[in-house]
Amino acid sequence: MARAARAQEEIRRFLDIGAVQVAELDLDGDEAVLRPGPGSLPVTHGEVFVLVRRGGRPVGTLLGRVPEGADPKAVLADRARAECGPAVFGGPGEPPFTTVVVATRERAGQLARALDSLLAQDHPRFEIVVVDNAPVTDETRELIERKYAERVRYVCEPVPGLAAAHNAGLEAVRGEVVAFTDDDVVADPRWLAELTAPFAADAGLGCSTGLILPARLTTPAQVLLESHGGFAKGFTPRTYDPAHPPGDEPLFPFTAGRFGSGANMAFRTAVLRSVGGFDPATGAGTAARGGDDLYGFVRVLAQGHRLHYTPYALVWHHHRETWRDLETQAYGYGAGLTAYLTAVLVNRPALLPAFLARLPRGLAHARTLTAVRDTDATSGAGTPGDHDERTHPWPRRLSRLQRRGMVYGPVGYLRARYALRAAVREKTARREKTAQSEETARREKTARQSEETAQSEKTAQGEKTAREAR
Repeated sequence: MARAARAQEEIRRFLDIGAVQVAELDLDGDEAVLRPGPGSLPVTHGEVFVLVRRGGRPVGTLLGRVPEGADPKAVLADRARAECGPAVFGGPGEPPFTTVVVATRERAGQLARALDSLLAQDHPRFEIVVVDNAPVTDETRELIERKYAERVRYVCEPVPGLAAAHNAGLEAVRGEVVAFTDDDVVADPRWLAELTAPFAADAGLGCSTGLILPARLTTPAQVLLESHGGFAKGFTPRTYDPAHPPGDEPLFPFTAGRFGSGANMAFRTAVLRSVGGFDPATGAGTAARGGDDLYGFVRVLAQGHRLHYTPYALVWHHHRETWRDLETQAYGYGAGLTAYLTAVLVNRPALLPAFLARLPRGLAHARTLTAVRDTDATSGAGTPGDHDERTHPWPRRLSRLQRRGMVYGPVGYLRARYALRAAVREKTARREKTAQSEETARREKTARQSEETAQSEKTAQGEKTAREAR
């Protein structure tokens, strides 16, 4: 009975979560420019989640309330100047030639929005590859051919799974660096240049990740997720070096979720290829449910390459909208976490001793990660996008689902490997059947041509004999 009452209270709290406006505030000296976030309406009174920029670069977020009748820009600018100090940073440098890979499946409307933002990038040399993963319709291919044919390359990958799609994109890459993002983002115009320029400055860099902020906070699910950190990793650039493990990361490199997310990541192409790309038995669309990006991070770090996080490379992400979406996401995060760890140990057994040494702390970290998290009593209202500051309690139901997912993850990975083998066999059989059909058709064509040639020669000889007889 008590459990049912708690569940009812969680539902009530969830439904009471109100929408929050999303905006950008660019501070340049005494001037301030306030703009609505991607797809948002102009800012009015009420709660506003604000990305603060200086000189165009992201430097922080704040959650402010604009009183009715007040000037939103004046209220939010005063708050931002008080909380976000001046930022000092150099130019991003010259970014290398880059290929952007976007995996998608039956979401042409969202894909078009993402591609429009990618084609507007302030980057000197880049190309875009769209990978259509296990499509059931021609909607994506037709969109590319109709609207983007001259600017976007289309690749079809019949094997389902995000990692399989990313590997298909990796095969098609021409750039020195390959960047990955999702079809449900809007990329900031400076995203690609900021994400890839670090590769030119550091020859030992294997991977870079960037900032992910919410495009909208209109539903309780979106606000709740962002209230507990969302996908943001803060506003301090950081480089992770396996030669000098960070002292504040005792589980390094196995807490790969701290490094970034798959919607905003880039790799040196040669490095990613050298580790075999992503494990195709991980990722959304497989029984593993996720973890493909985390697998890539750890494999690159384990190879001795550095990973750099930069908050200046920004994409706006369209969070999922419903309670059911949150349930799916919580379970998938848990499953993806342990699935990727299983994949790392299966593909790189040499990491097992390091993993076992960190296991006790890892279990404690997992308990903390999936704990029921109440509101942050020490920091007041909190700020969506800042880790460890919470405006709404995290429901027990979602914590339980995340733990169940973590138990299921290794099983899901093994199931995904089995399904992958079957899919690869089917794909190989289709190719062999196609090749056999093409060979049969070629032989039949050659035989017909030979027969026609022989018949032509016979006819010509008959005509010659007839002429000689006359």
